[in-house]
Amino acid sequence: MEREKEGEADINMKQFTSVHDVANINALVEKALAYKANPLVDKSLGAGKRMGLIFLNPSLRTRLSTQIAAENLGMQPIVFNVGSEGWSWEFEEEAIMSGTTVEHVKDAAPILGNYFDVLAIRTFPSLQNKKDDYSELFMNQFIKYAGVPVVSLESSTLHPLQSLTDIITIREHLLLAPPLEEIGRRCKIVLTWAPHIKPLPQCVSNSFAQWINAWGEADFVITHPEDYELDEQFTKGATITHNQDEALKDADFVYVKNWSTYTDYGRIYCNDPAWMLTEEKLKTTNNAKVMHCLPVRRNVELSDEVLDSSNSIVTQQASNRVWAAQTVLAEILRSGPL
Repeated sequence: MEREKEGEADINMKQFTSVHDVANINALVEKALAYKANPLVDKSLGAGKRMGLIFLNPSLRTRLSTQIAAENLGMQPIVFNVGSEGWSWEFEEEAIMSGTTVEHVKDAAPILGNYFDVLAIRTFPSLQNKKDDYSELFMNQFIKYAGVPVVSLESSTLHPLQSLTDIITIREHLLLAPPLEEIGRRCKIVLTWAPHIKPLPQCVSNSFAQWINAWGEADFVITHPEDYELDEQFTKGATITHNQDEALKDADFVYVKNWSTYTDYGRIYCNDPAWMLTEEKLKTTNNAKVMHCLPVRRNVELSDEVLDSSNSIVTQQASNRVWAAQTVLAEILRSGPL
């Protein structure tokens, strides 16, 4: 991935669907922290612009934080929940629409592109067909036909706004701590699998791995039971182990997330409750800060004692979603005529 010099702006961010749309992660993070300190500094940047938020699956933090971010920039956000408020959409090319779908994205997306200056799309994987999910058909069809910048609010394989938020949150805490160079080591970040009652997508885990690897400023370890390997295109560069205790040793940040199997797609093999993060397990860490994207199943994925402790930064992490979204939207607005 091509990088700019430290501190320079992103150039022509025409869409935001993965880390590959970002020229300089650290510069983006610094802009987000500047917005957190002064949310309305660019309150006229998006004046007269409308953003359509199109949801094909439910949302709490993603929806509200992106609406707030748009309004902070003077944009008008309009939300449309496809499942409950509109026709069912067809995304396959050359489909014979004799089934349950009523409107093709080829017809809907260009109209949305005429209504809005930016489209923000949230989709969800079926967890039935890996090839279809990992083709990112839904997101790519909007990009192809809408004719305006597209922001991913989560796709079948990635959640880039969440991952940018995660690095913003990590960076905040690193700024408060003594420089790691003084103690002769790099920051250690651990992504650990957690049990869950149902199969969940790999989106957040894929995305977090992709962004931390691209960021390149930490020792990164992924730990999970056997058979829960993620797609190597996202994890390459990380250390991967099935020994959670070994992974947690000396960790500075621990990101807790469940995901279903990738190879035998969308299944639960192991659901061992011993993988739930507890205070006892944190004792071998460097008083690690604990992260989770939310919503979280208490006492399944994470224990109450950890979630309610001073180690938990999940509330701060979720609150930072506003600044991640605001920064991305500002970069798109600055990239040229919309």
